[in-house]
Amino acid sequence: QVQLVESGGGLVQAGGSLRLSCAASGGTFSNYAMGWFRQAPGKEREFVAAMGWGVTYYAAPVKGRFTISRDNVKNTVYLQMNSLKPEDTAVYYCAASTYYSPSDPSQYNYWGQGTQVTVSS
Repeated sequence: QVQLVESGGGLVQAGGSLRLSCAASGGTFSNYAMGWFRQAPGKEREFVAAMGWGVTYYAAPVKGRFTISRDNVKNTVYLQMNSLKPEDTAVYYCAASTYYSPSDPSQYNYWGQGTQVTVSS
């Protein structure tokens, strides 16, 4: 059983940056593809970014602004978010998958509890 704990969310002005972290425990971290999703109030959960076995994939709205990375020694995945916009406001979740189907939330086996990101205009 893998446990995921996100951190790093907060309030930032538009144009600013945040780095989210997701610490994993309880499994062999390098065996999992890792993804970030987000859910804004009243909206469905949407894919943000994923990394699996050296391959990264980004949703169109964040491509060029967000960067996903991982440290397999620290068992942590990161999401560097630059040039933030008010529409990036959401709860951000990390997730782990034994398969690499980056944007399909049903393929992810484990989820964190989420961290709130609020971008003010």
